[in-house]
Amino acid sequence: MHAARSLCEAHLYMDLHPCVCGSGDFDRRHRLEQHGDDIAAVYEGACRQCGTIRRFAFRMAEEIPPPPPAFGGSRPSEIIDPGEFAEVAFRISESAGVRLLNSPKSEHYKLRETVAYTVAAFEEILKFVPPGENAVPASAFTSDVGKARYRRDPGKFDRDILEWNVEDARAVLANIDKAGRPPHTPQ
Repeated sequence: MHAARSLCEAHLYMDLHPCVCGSGDFDRRHRLEQHGDDIAAVYEGACRQCGTIRRFAFRMAEEIPPPPPAFGGSRPSEIIDPGEFAEVAFRISESAGVRLLNSPKSEHYKLRETVAYTVAAFEEILKFVPPGENAVPASAFTSDVGKARYRRDPGKFDRDILEWNVEDARAVLANIDKAGRPPHTPQ
């Protein structure tokens, strides 16, 4: 059973592990189960593309998880590696950046949740940098996606670059918050 620090982390893990047919879309029915001293969040449902029943069970952390979009507390993930978080963070930030550039400032609030998710993903990568070290070690990359991303550009996992990514994403989020929602105008 996988150990998840939050339901947000469990959902991302499921998103990163598609069905054998390649689809990641399935009807996620959720329940909690007691497994010895552990509480498990169990997700089951049929793949919408091929009908295969998919099942994921996550041992939930004992500590109360941080509010979404955070994935977990101060410890790094045990089920998602830094390269996978990077893949998600960069893909979403690029998409959101294009949408922000091509929409009026008055509509930027619509992307707040997406940008906050990106910030949380970038913050997760930094948790893999050991205390006193300047980069994520190669041994932290355990998935095929993570290993490939690390091989392409290991310098992107240096502490200073990661901190800059977090600061940059937080600045985008702050600008969205600064612009705020437009006042409601009756029609």
